[in-house]
Amino acid sequence: MTDAKQQLIDFISADAVFHGDFTLTSGKKATYYVDLRKVSLDHRVAPLIGQVMLDVIADVVDVSAVGGMTMGADPIATAILHQGAARGLSYDAFVVRKEPKDHGRGRQVEGPELQGKRVIVLEDTSTTGGSPLAAIEALLKVGAEIAAVAVVVDRNTGARERIEAAGYPYLAAIGLDDLGLS
Repeated sequence: MTDAKQQLIDFISADAVFHGDFTLTSGKKATYYVDLRKVSLDHRVAPLIGQVMLDVIADVVDVSAVGGMTMGADPIATAILHQGAARGLSYDAFVVRKEPKDHGRGRQVEGPELQGKRVIVLEDTSTTGGSPLAAIEALLKVGAEIAAVAVVVDRNTGARERIEAAGYPYLAAIGLDDLGLS
């Protein structure tokens, strides 16, 4: 395990894991909640997320851009963009809205032109895989090629199976075991 990954696990464990009774986006109940925005928007942790996620996606070839559904994927994508630039890599970032805008250019996918480009769909914490699949649907409409789905924290609640059943590689940086939650 890299030092950056261990530091990231420590920050997530200390600052982003909450215990109690929670209802997840999926409607499922949980006794803990991983609120990755508590750390993904933290100046100390965002660079670690970028470093760790760059390592996770390093073997995926010819990727032009990274991103996913707004809000969770946004800080992950920008962390990768900035840490990638620091390593001499050129990943752009994109944002997928839940619905196309009803004004301006009416776009659902914001950022660089993605037609014909290989992209990685990101998610902060994965439960069912619904958010990445929704992002994929929008990205396919603009002609992007989906290279993989990559998540920071996998809750091990079916997202991997659902994403892989849809035909996409699934990559996760941190699992529940890493956080002492399994």
